[in-house]
Amino acid sequence: MAKLDPETFSMILNTIDKLEKERLPLEKKLELDRLGEFPHELIRFMLSKEMALHLIFIPEEFGGLGAGPTEVASISERMAKMDLAVATSFLGICLGMDPLRVGATPQQKEKYITRIAEEGLIVAYGVTEPNAGSNVQALQTKAERVLDKNGQIWGYKLNGQKQFITNAGVADLYTILANTPEGPSFFIVERGTPGLNPGRHEDKHGIRASDTCPISIEDLLVPKENLIGEVEGQGLKQANQVFGYTRLMVAALGIGGGTAALERAIAYSKVRIQFGSPLSEKQGYTHKLLIPHAVRLEAARAFVQEVAKRLEETDQDLQVEGSVAKYFATETADMAANDAIQAFGGYGYMREYEVEKIKRDVKILTIYEGTSEIQRNIISIFRMRETVRSKGGFYENMAQEALQLGDELLGKELSTGFQYLNKLIMGMRKEKLTSHQYLMFLLADIMAYLEVALAMAKKAKYQTHTKPSKEFMCAASRLITREALEKLFLNSLKIGLSELDPKVILSEISLPLILKELLVDMDRIKGELIS
Repeated sequence: MAKLDPETFSMILNTIDKLEKERLPLEKKLELDRLGEFPHELIRFMLSKEMALHLIFIPEEFGGLGAGPTEVASISERMAKMDLAVATSFLGICLGMDPLRVGATPQQKEKYITRIAEEGLIVAYGVTEPNAGSNVQALQTKAERVLDKNGQIWGYKLNGQKQFITNAGVADLYTILANTPEGPSFFIVERGTPGLNPGRHEDKHGIRASDTCPISIEDLLVPKENLIGEVEGQGLKQANQVFGYTRLMVAALGIGGGTAALERAIAYSKVRIQFGSPLSEKQGYTHKLLIPHAVRLEAARAFVQEVAKRLEETDQDLQVEGSVAKYFATETADMAANDAIQAFGGYGYMREYEVEKIKRDVKILTIYEGTSEIQRNIISIFRMRETVRSKGGFYENMAQEALQLGDELLGKELSTGFQYLNKLIMGMRKEKLTSHQYLMFLLADIMAYLEVALAMAKKAKYQTHTKPSKEFMCAASRLITREALEKLFLNSLKIGLSELDPKVILSEISLPLILKELLVDMDRIKGELIS
């Protein structure tokens, strides 16, 4: 269940609209990007008692608003649509607070989360290292025990290097991951503590207004009460507990960034006249550069909303779902922004038209919080394990869900796709192809697209909003299902199982037949998208 009442939620979104209009117009965004300058005044204003936007992420018992995952995802999307660098800086505070939220003692939560709420502290999440990016287990920062005169643990001495840390140069509070004798553990460190030395602000390709710095940690003394949870070796568990949540929010950032690029391309298409008519009237333009991205972004949004709702209703961390969401949404955003540049032609290559900046910004989403390749690894390995454990029941359940959606949403064809996926998984194990990472990546693509297509179809089935219309959603659902089934066919050919003929897909799901209606649904999308 959502935790914010509709009026409060609407007020927050309106506040972000007003913030962009009054304090972050296009000229300001471009200036911050050009200078690579962190917007201190803007971020502090967002954290001020007047705005207090950070309270969205903070539980009510510590003075926050206690928004649920569905609401945080929507707000994250809106912030990214405003500006991804600012969104990254602001949501980095939430990420830095996560180890406290899931692993701290009641006393630590009361002390630090309450301070973050009341004082508007900027927080940094200190995990990534020069040799430990997606592979956190390669952590090299050490935390040696410091004993008092009675031989009891007084605290810890930390030494190591952190790399690419968001907010590192401006944070008031840091959550630092380091290796204790019992394993990786998070520590709370306050700004100005001797031995904590943020480095130079990185000169980045994109999100240039976001503060990103290395941190040098030299003989940093931390009292034992600043060990999060006050038990050594809980750091990886604490990090893993929030991966489903944090990666879902990065997916939401992708939807926001991709939507920003798409909307600008649509607006441009209506006013740019070529060969006597607007670009918006040229099928080669709209059906290549606009409509596919509108469909994928809507499908990504449906999947994020479904997973967010599940997070609100379960104690499961939904790590794999978070990986599916992040992989699909961020790659979609990157493609949408890339085609937005193409949609503008030569103007898209100019900084003043912003789509060039959006493209540079969204690229990071496929890298931070786990690269797309890491997400594909997670998806393929863990979904395969679940399929084997459930003896095919995991995807068979999805097949049955799809079957209930009816012919209008290609439910039977989608159902058959999941059943074929089951055979593909079992066949890859039997033929010992699982050691080939490239083939596992192809499998992950099939899994991600089919799962996203199912979420989109379910949302379309029960769509009640007037915008986008039910007709739009159903057409978009059919389009993403076709794309998923096409990917199933093509990737199956590449995987090349000896005992499973991909041509069976052509007959069982009537792929040539359902692709014939492709243009009809694209025209339906265009009618509402460009109106």
